Amino acid sequence: MFPERVLSGMRPTGALHLGHYHGVLKNWVRLQSEYPCLFFVADWHALTTHYDDPSIIESSTHEMVIDWLAAGLDPAQATIFVQSQVIEHAELFLLLGMSAPLGWLERVPTYKEQIEKLKEKDLSTYGFLGYPLLQAADILIYRAEHVPVGEDQVPHLEMTREIARRFNYLYGREKGFEEKAQEAVKKLGSKLAKQYLELRNRFQEQGEEEAIEQAHALLDESKNLTLADRERLFGYLEGSRKIILVEPQALLTKDSRMPGLDGQKMSKSYGNTIAMREDAESITKKIRTMPTDPARVRKTDAGDPEKCPVWAFHQIYSDAPTCAWVQDSCKNAKIGCLECKQPVIESVLREQQPLLERAQTYVDDPSLVRSIIADGSEKARKMAQETMRDVREVMGLG
Repeated sequence: MFPERVLSGMRPTGALHLGHYHGVLKNWVRLQSEYPCLFFVADWHALTTHYDDPSIIESSTHEMVIDWLAAGLDPAQATIFVQSQVIEHAELFLLLGMSAPLGWLERVPTYKEQIEKLKEKDLSTYGFLGYPLLQAADILIYRAEHVPVGEDQVPHLEMTREIARRFNYLYGREKGFEEKAQEAVKKLGSKLAKQYLELRNRFQEQGEEEAIEQAHALLDESKNLTLADRERLFGYLEGSRKIILVEPQALLTKDSRMPGLDGQKMSKSYGNTIAMREDAESITKKIRTMPTDPARVRKTDAGDPEKCPVWAFHQIYSDAPTCAWVQDSCKNAKIGCLECKQPVIESVLREQQPLLERAQTYVDDPSLVRSIIADGSEKARKMAQETMRDVREVMGLG
């Protein structure tokens, strides 16, 4: 019915680190060759927690987009844009807020967690309470079918699905919907119509997910339906009404816990990061001064790699023979810690080289980044405007 789009975004936090690269960006690069993808800078979201200091947002946006491009995102394959340059996000956020139950926002797991975690900030604001709804608007406005998320973000996406479901229930009440849907069934032809109705019954009576997938495929292949009829039959299939906003599906991503220099998860708040475009001298110094197994006071002391943050880096960057060498040499005190760290230094610098080369073009000519954002925002705006036309119409604002 709608294009099979993928959407994801990041708050502008400035230059990104290797945790972002391994945890998010490598996956985005893979997805852009498999789906029509939209990747956006969530600058309005940054204001939900940093409303009192917006000065870094613009420069952070620029640096972050360069990192995306350095990682391999291709503007010819994916749409790269800035949230605030597509004003329709704000309009849908406003309109969804008219019917979104307050309790849904208050029960989002991260709401109370963030208030507790960021005690130094006053987060008793409408913007912070409403950020899950703004997040829902970001997804729903592009009718994105897939959203790459980790397990911890699934509750946010489920609320987005509930928002879409509620909106479709409230505003998908097309006059004469049942009759029009039944007329559309006839247009499938007797054989396909019979299959469609059988699949519809199996889904509605027995909840068979396989039946709804088969029915979707049947409708996608049918050549005799108008777009309006196709929408009606998707709604009729699920026992709902006309589908205006698409319920997104979680595209679960493998949990990639990039270790920091101290063994904790890599995070700016812990001060344990290596930036994607950090200079070689700084990277070398950081890794050479990483803490190691405290039992190894002298080179002759046997160590345990499992207790050493450097070993976590070896597991990401080193091949099997090198990892075996580390295990044997550490446990049997055959090498010193600096010698153990050297392969990690070389691997990180080797990984970083193509990133630096790709980034240099945009560092030398900042206007290229501005053009990519402008073009991407224009493309995104056209998609958003299509959705808002339908939203306004069903809400009596057409």
